[in-house]
Amino acid sequence: MGAVMLAVALATLDTAIANTALPAIAADLHAAPAASVWIINAYQLAMVATLLPLAALGDIIGHRRIYISGLAIFTLASLACAVAPTLTTLTAARVLQGLGASAIMSVNTALIRFLFPPHRLGRGLGLNALVVGVSFAIGPTIASLILATANWPWLFAINVPLGAIALAFAMPALPHTAQGKHAFDPVAALLNVITFAALIFALGEAAQRAPGAEVLIAAAIALGFGALLIWREAGHPAPMLPVDLFRLPVFTLSAVTAVCSFAAQGLAFVSLPFYFEDVLGRSQVETGFLMTPWPVVVAAAAPIAGRLSDRYPPGLLGGIGLAILSAGMASLALMPAHPSVTDIAVRMAVCGAGFGFFQSPNLKALMASAPPERSGGASGIIATARLLGQTTGAALVALCFGIAGKHGPTLALSAGAVFAGAASVASGLRLFAPSHRAGVFQK
Repeated sequence: MGAVMLAVALATLDTAIANTALPAIAADLHAAPAASVWIINAYQLAMVATLLPLAALGDIIGHRRIYISGLAIFTLASLACAVAPTLTTLTAARVLQGLGASAIMSVNTALIRFLFPPHRLGRGLGLNALVVGVSFAIGPTIASLILATANWPWLFAINVPLGAIALAFAMPALPHTAQGKHAFDPVAALLNVITFAALIFALGEAAQRAPGAEVLIAAAIALGFGALLIWREAGHPAPMLPVDLFRLPVFTLSAVTAVCSFAAQGLAFVSLPFYFEDVLGRSQVETGFLMTPWPVVVAAAAPIAGRLSDRYPPGLLGGIGLAILSAGMASLALMPAHPSVTDIAVRMAVCGAGFGFFQSPNLKALMASAPPERSGGASGIIATARLLGQTTGAALVALCFGIAGKHGPTLALSAGAVFAGAASVASGLRLFAPSHRAGVFQK
């Protein structure tokens, strides 16, 4: 579990650190701001395009091999990022780093399923959510501390010794899981890469308010190749895009809950800095502190929710948590014109408590509803749902700004409250869905 948590922390930290350091990197490499965004986009595209193929490969050759290989690639790619002399080479290294992070995130929850007995799975997933929350919270702080004393390459160089330590933990300790008997389909993998890369590209371009033709072409490619992928894998015992798992009502509702809730999170975390600085007139330093209560409370609530999910239905816990998140985001949107720091902090803490209360039970519901031999596919869907939700939320923020101008952040927070409310309803519906898997996978 130490190996799993350390690698997940590295992959999560790297996203937050790179976002914070983007202006410094662009200035040092003499790159235009628009071009430097590819430092972020390359990482995200590589991750989302390869999550499901790597998860499927993990079910075939073993989750341990995928995890250790991904950790090694991530560590070496971090070294390549640290010594990259140009934006082009840094972007290429970030693609490799995203591939390594994808391998880590595609099977991490599958490994946790094999580390904990079923009646304590919620505790394990709660620890995983705790690590993600803490890493997300301290990422900007770590980036600021490093940049205050050193230049940007050290942001990536620090991953090298930490990755080596994680490998030293992982190689003797991670469990060997049963290997699947079906073969890996490279054609399906290629179709999957094109589908999700085009989808994320379309959402990203929409967020940047690119010409409509570019967005529509990318969306059409995503739909077309997605249809080809489903056709290609019709009848496959373990499809790469696990459409068969969506025949399980609990799995489907859990995936919908995840996408909607992470869309709400994306709407909040992209719009709140604009809200604090442009609407409320706070400084950048104050904004950093005001953003902190949400992830800190998520980190505190996640282990508690994980333990509770071993005793109470995830649908109930998730429904309550997401209702709290919806109320918290609505309270942010309805804040008075001149709120105090306490007013803001309490509302942010309420949002964090709601989000943290949903995350671990929802992870458990997704993993427990899938058969053990399909743990990789379920784990891949978890990571994919998170990335799709966050990317959708970011794109909707851009739309809100286009519609409402200076009132865009308030509209985005209101939309986030609606998404969280929809996620709460989807979570509650799981209480009435059949929980058994009998017959679903029989021809």
